[in-house]
Amino acid sequence: MDDKVQNDPRSKHYDDDLPKHGDIGQPGLTSETTPTPDHGESSYVGAGRLKGKRTLITGGDSGIGRAVALAYAREGADVAIVYLPEEQEDAEACADLIHDAGQRSALYPRDLTEDGAAEDVVKSAVQDLGGLDVVVLNAAYQRARTDFEDTPISELETVFGTNLVSHVAVAQAAVPHLAPGSSIITTTSIQAASPAPPLFDYAMTKAAQVAFTEVLATELGEKGIRVNAVAPGPIWTPLIPATGFPEDKVQEFGQDTPMGRPGQPAELAGAYVYLASEQASYTSGAVIPVTGGKPFTGG
Repeated sequence: MDDKVQNDPRSKHYDDDLPKHGDIGQPGLTSETTPTPDHGESSYVGAGRLKGKRTLITGGDSGIGRAVALAYAREGADVAIVYLPEEQEDAEACADLIHDAGQRSALYPRDLTEDGAAEDVVKSAVQDLGGLDVVVLNAAYQRARTDFEDTPISELETVFGTNLVSHVAVAQAAVPHLAPGSSIITTTSIQAASPAPPLFDYAMTKAAQVAFTEVLATELGEKGIRVNAVAPGPIWTPLIPATGFPEDKVQEFGQDTPMGRPGQPAELAGAYVYLASEQASYTSGAVIPVTGGKPFTGG
């Protein structure tokens, strides 16, 4: 009997073109995103690879963060997520997935750009989960820019504060609680290697995240802590219709990849599981591209 499972990656998760989609505004909710992103609800099967791990995921309520939270829970990990207060409905839906997998969840509605927020959520996670083993730095913000000259400095501060400063702050707060064998995983982007002008500020932060990952891996290696990154390509999440792209650009999202389609959050989860697992014991300072075939040559 042939039990082989092999799908054509060009058509997996892909039924038709994306519809035209108006701007849903930041931060973007799953309930307002059409079609609904696939986080692996009906497809991800765990194998106990993260049994007993205690994990903290920033931006864990929706999109890539939710897919990672679901996969971690099904692999046997307890999961704490950080999200903006206005994303409460997404956070509760994510918590339901974690509980359905038989694992503990903890929800922290905080804006990580606020003073002291990073320290507070790390302290809470250590208390609620009994410690920390894996930290996923995934929170992100992006908006399409019409041109460089008219981009408000306040917007740049939001992008850099969310995508960079909060990551550094969470990592700084977490490291004293991480024992040898723990890991930190950042979410960078194809934009680090192939920046698009409308996302110039976002791309800058994503390139900096690659440097941050490599430097931190060098510094924390002597402590037995691994640091890696995942570089998503065009992935269909609430962030995309919340970016302010023209409707036709959203409709064509991901069609410029060799696969000819956008990816789904579920298709990244395996990379995050690997990097958090014992199978990745000699993997540190690495960036795993999940880009649908788009070249990634670094930041």
